[in-house]
Amino acid sequence: MAGDSATDDNDQAAGKGGLLASSAVFGVLTFLSRILGLVRDVVFAGLLGASAGTDAFFVAFRIPNFLRRLFGEGAFNQAFVPVLSEYRSQGTRAAVRGLIDRVAGTLGITLAGVTLVGVLGAPLLIWVFAPGFGDDPAKRALAVEMLRLTFPYLFFIALTAFAAGIFNSWNRFAVPAFTPVLLNLSLIGAALFLTPYYADSRQAMALAWGVLIAGAVQLLFQLPFLGRMGLMPRPRVDWKDPGVRRILALMAPALFGVSVTQINLLVDTALASLLETGSVTWLYYSDRLMELPLGIFGIAIGTVILPSLSRHHAEASPEAFSHTLDRGLRMVLLVGWPAALALVLISEPLLATLFHYGAFGRFDVDMASLSLAAYACGLPAFMLIKVLAPGYFGRQDTKTPVMIGAIAMGANMVLSLMLVWHLRHAGLALATSAAAWVNAGLLWRGLYYRDFYRPERGWWIFALRLVLAGAAMGALVLWLARGNAVWWQGEALARAGDMAVLVLAGAGAYAAVLLVAGLRPRHLRR
Repeated sequence: MAGDSATDDNDQAAGKGGLLASSAVFGVLTFLSRILGLVRDVVFAGLLGASAGTDAFFVAFRIPNFLRRLFGEGAFNQAFVPVLSEYRSQGTRAAVRGLIDRVAGTLGITLAGVTLVGVLGAPLLIWVFAPGFGDDPAKRALAVEMLRLTFPYLFFIALTAFAAGIFNSWNRFAVPAFTPVLLNLSLIGAALFLTPYYADSRQAMALAWGVLIAGAVQLLFQLPFLGRMGLMPRPRVDWKDPGVRRILALMAPALFGVSVTQINLLVDTALASLLETGSVTWLYYSDRLMELPLGIFGIAIGTVILPSLSRHHAEASPEAFSHTLDRGLRMVLLVGWPAALALVLISEPLLATLFHYGAFGRFDVDMASLSLAAYACGLPAFMLIKVLAPGYFGRQDTKTPVMIGAIAMGANMVLSLMLVWHLRHAGLALATSAAAWVNAGLLWRGLYYRDFYRPERGWWIFALRLVLAGAAMGALVLWLARGNAVWWQGEALARAGDMAVLVLAGAGAYAAVLLVAGLRPRHLRR
């Protein structure tokens, strides 16, 4: 076995389904995770509302979560998967195992050092990422204490992302897609069972413990599956290994380039900490709802196409490379356009249905709906980035996204400073959306003018179908939602029932118009 080509099982897996099927598997499991994430946020809102404690927790969680996204959905994954795919295409199984062992050891020792620095430097990190907390010593001290619990989450979740990169390279997307479910279950359990042990002003500390527990549980869950594949890492630290050095070389610039959206969200958090109490929490809930379609479809498709793009590049197949990108772009727009439109049109009813209970009042719903609508304006761009960026990383080009990311981040900072003083927290969300469109546009332009991507026939009619279907959906949901008092006065079951009718009716109208306009499922298959 050790002397065999490392690509045979990959070819078998690839033959079981194309981009649509793999994305569907990833998307369904991610949907389960996101639904549990909504349940988690409903529990948070009902128990804790929008308070100084929740502001402190969301800052303390966002810092390691930002670094997680660099590793889990960003720089590490975008650097590791192409190199691993190349080893599988051109090397032996022994060479692949050696690369996995050395990356595991080198990554593990690096993460241990970063985690130690983060725990010791928690006061400085809170000062940098939430400067407004300095005006409230109790809030700042609580955030520092929480960060010292949440930061070690980075160590566990980055190693979990390393394991996920192996699964994805073998076209086995189910295990890494299911793993985030464990994070949500851990946080829900912490909120329900640990908060009673803290005083009212410190109840959010229970959530920080939930984050730490979740990190360890997610890593332990994946290890047996790696063992069954015969790929359980035996960590070895080797900074001089050619494969490790190539991954580091690809990863260094990608750390910035792929994380622009997350850096922009951190900028939003820092500026929001200077605004009234609750601003950080309102942005958090808006971002969470915006990320529901982004995580289910955008990240799913981007994750699925990266191994394919890397393989097409390694096999010198530019036509297949361009075709894969074209399918991915159409699929994210098919979902991203109606999702963005719906979030803008029914932001208040949706937030009221999910969070308007207990400590989360109507004023909180009103404020969060403003930032949700602003974030939704950029949702298609966020989703396009998840497909366009792998077009560069699959070619082992991490420098171009860095330059584009720098431009987009600069635009976000300028727009944030311009809009925050007039539109408050909603201005921060709007600036982030505008920067995402700058990022997506420049990524597309680079692929097109370098001749790496050529749009296939039918884009104009495809766009026309989306516009017509979106208009029909928007008109229907506005008519159904308008003047319905149940969003504010009804019981939870009544709100959920009306929202389900609204969502199903809108989705049905969208799909029906697409079918009448001539779009068929076969148009999206490989």
